[in-house]
Amino acid sequence: MIVPLLPLRDMVVLPKAVTPLFIGREKSVAALEMAMENERAIFLTTQKDAKIDDPAPGDMYQIGTLAVVFQLLRLPDGTVKALVEGRERAVIKNFVEDSRCFVVRVESLEIDFAPDRESEALMRQVSAAFDQYSKLNKKIPREVVNNIQKLEHPGTMADTLTVHLPLKVEDKQQLLETVYPNMRLERLFELMRSEIEIAQIEQRIRNRVKKQMEKTQREYYLNEQMRAIQKEMGEKEDGKNEIRELEAKLKSKRMPREAMEKVTQEIRKLKLMSPMSAEATVVRNYVDWILALPWYERTQDKVDIVQAGEILDNDHYGLEKPKERILEFLAVQTLMRKNKGPILCFVGPPGVGKTSLARSIARSMNRSFIRLSLGGVRDEAEIRGHRRTYVGALPGKIIQSMRRSKSMNPVFCLDEIDKMSTDFRGDPSAALLEVLDPEQNYAFNDHYLDMDYNLSEVLFITTANNLYSIPAPLQDRMEIIKLSGYTELEKMAIARQFLMLKQAKANGLKPDQVKVSDEAMLKIIQEYTREAGVRNLERELGSVCRKVAKRLVEKNERHGALKVAINNLEDLLGVPKYRHGLPENQDTVGLVNGLAWTEVGGEMLTTEVVIMPGKGKLTITGKLGEVMQESAQAALSYVRSRGVSLGLPADFYQEIDIHIHVPEGAIPKDGPSAGITLATALASALTLIPARADVAMTGEITLRGRVLPIGGLREKVLAAHRVGLKKVLIPKENEKDIKEIPIKVQKAVEIVPVEHMDEVLTQALKATSPEEIFHAPLEYYRFKKPQNSSELIAH
Repeated sequence: MIVPLLPLRDMVVLPKAVTPLFIGREKSVAALEMAMENERAIFLTTQKDAKIDDPAPGDMYQIGTLAVVFQLLRLPDGTVKALVEGRERAVIKNFVEDSRCFVVRVESLEIDFAPDRESEALMRQVSAAFDQYSKLNKKIPREVVNNIQKLEHPGTMADTLTVHLPLKVEDKQQLLETVYPNMRLERLFELMRSEIEIAQIEQRIRNRVKKQMEKTQREYYLNEQMRAIQKEMGEKEDGKNEIRELEAKLKSKRMPREAMEKVTQEIRKLKLMSPMSAEATVVRNYVDWILALPWYERTQDKVDIVQAGEILDNDHYGLEKPKERILEFLAVQTLMRKNKGPILCFVGPPGVGKTSLARSIARSMNRSFIRLSLGGVRDEAEIRGHRRTYVGALPGKIIQSMRRSKSMNPVFCLDEIDKMSTDFRGDPSAALLEVLDPEQNYAFNDHYLDMDYNLSEVLFITTANNLYSIPAPLQDRMEIIKLSGYTELEKMAIARQFLMLKQAKANGLKPDQVKVSDEAMLKIIQEYTREAGVRNLERELGSVCRKVAKRLVEKNERHGALKVAINNLEDLLGVPKYRHGLPENQDTVGLVNGLAWTEVGGEMLTTEVVIMPGKGKLTITGKLGEVMQESAQAALSYVRSRGVSLGLPADFYQEIDIHIHVPEGAIPKDGPSAGITLATALASALTLIPARADVAMTGEITLRGRVLPIGGLREKVLAAHRVGLKKVLIPKENEKDIKEIPIKVQKAVEIVPVEHMDEVLTQALKATSPEEIFHAPLEYYRFKKPQNSSELIAH
């Protein structure tokens, strides 16, 4: 058949499809006119490139649709509207020359096809897929779905479905060129599955966007209502009042240039944000923190050191070293306009007044006081803060405390600095290195602020119970001031001047309503408390005041008074809680008084040695540590090396067992300072010479008998004085530490420095002369003692 050709752009006309066409090109209009003259038949094919206005034969697909023109209508703008219906597939065999339009000879591609079982299966699959697609695409009417399901020929179904699917021109052309109906259905099914997936994705996106839009519209509506209500109540005017307040604070606040520029930049950023957005809240909090910090605000220091000294003395009894250091600082402040704050570390047992002394220092200097407990802190961010990228970020504890102090020169107490720990989040003690370094803390950088803050004018005071748990670099940055335990006389004075008045007031009594005698007060200190400080003493005095208050109320004598003496003390406080720790009343063989240092002060440590028949075994009990066990071995080696001088047979140790025991076996004990105590106890047990009950000692021993220095001398001598001992033997090299011991204790206790173990035995063993302890072997064997171990044991 020879028919005119109409090239189509961006569309494919399929058989059995009625399609309207809008024609504007001259050749295309001429083709339609020729078709109307020639039985209305026309060949429709698609251009390969729709942008070409005057296509050549090679620019068009060879396979197209042979169609019939139903209607032709000329429009006022010169274009033509045509209604065509596709009849069958055809292929161009050759072009026929014509000057008006393209004319081609075409050949039909339709084949006779009888549907089989495969066709039926494919039609069911395609029909079900189109039904699913129609549910996703609401533009397809239900009638179209029903009509397609009624089709019986696979080719007709494929062509009809292709019209209703939004396929690409290339895919439609491919379906047009597929002559075999089953293959056409199979290809169409693949394209439909792809379209269904795309439609499902589009539906999910639409639902998500719809929900988000509904949520956003709801929030917007509620925010607008809230804003309108607040505006009516005069509380807020579109967030502008708050920004104006921040700008007013910024103008009145004196800050460094860096902080001023940062706040200005953040306020400018805040103006561009919605007041209800999360980012606006973060920026607003950041600006509030910077404006609330004291950048140049200071308190005026008191420069009257006499008055400051009186305040310190009124608040605390004793503690001369820290008081003297504070007065020195104030004196330097008087001479200099600007002085970097010192960094002091008060080290001492619990209850001696470290934290309260820091508070008293702040009062004496007229500075604000802030306290930060570091016990259990194990996160570096607690000191330096979190970066603003984290949700709920805040500055570190240092900056938070500075905000509370409202001045840049407070007294800052870092309590329990030895109780910090470390984990995977960092080491807080390393972060404190910058805080506590006068050469660095003028530019302390908090992670949250992200700018330098001056801490150089802060007077840092740290407290600790011991030094061994504080890292060495941190110790190096602090001035260590050790606070030792109080003597019984000091505790008496503290109880009279401070604790009794405080507890009487706290329990509703007047000072003259409860009177505690000196003997009763001393018994409370000795037998109801065991501590270096006065914390438990204060509790016991509070208990006394409560008992007195109860008795006065019971007797209806609210304005009466009660005297507390030895005879009625147990009625108020019950039986004594502690054994006073008095030494033995009589001199005993193998029993020696040692002295030990603990975190709560000094303690008397009795050491016992017994000799038994045996085979040279040495037993050490009392839960002693490795160092103390080694001291016992060294003491025994010294005694064996001096056996001849002590009048012992050369093989005395082979037929006896020695048992060394340190009482209070549940308490761990360690350290080398019990060396001379162990050696003296061994010498006393082996020579059967009693040890003096009124003598205590401390010192490390070497194998040659030299006495080496020890630590904690003040606490140990105070412990000896507390239990009533008259003499204390100390290493010669510790003689320089005697000046730290209170004068009253030095007068009550004779302190004897020794260099060698022979001097210790002379002082500690009850002998009429040194010759009785150390004598010539021949004289010993002939006149004094048995000549072998068996006779010695029998004796």
